Amino acid sequence: MSLKWVDVLDIAIELVEKHSDVDPLKISFPDLYQKVMDLDEFDDDPDRCGEKILEAIQMAWIEEQD
Repeated sequence: MSLKWVDVLDIAIELVEKHSDVDPLKISFPDLYQKVMDLDEFDDDPDRCGEKILEAIQMAWIEEQD
């Protein structure tokens, strides 16, 4: 399964599993962007991401961590 930018919840789940030591409330968007790009399952155009997508991923990550 390959992840795309629209797979916000699945990306958040992967981030929780791979970066349990990271506080999603304190991560910068450039760092979040890089963590998503570094996921093994992620395969999408880097230019298709905007601030709204990163915000949605961050919110989902916060919810998944709780």
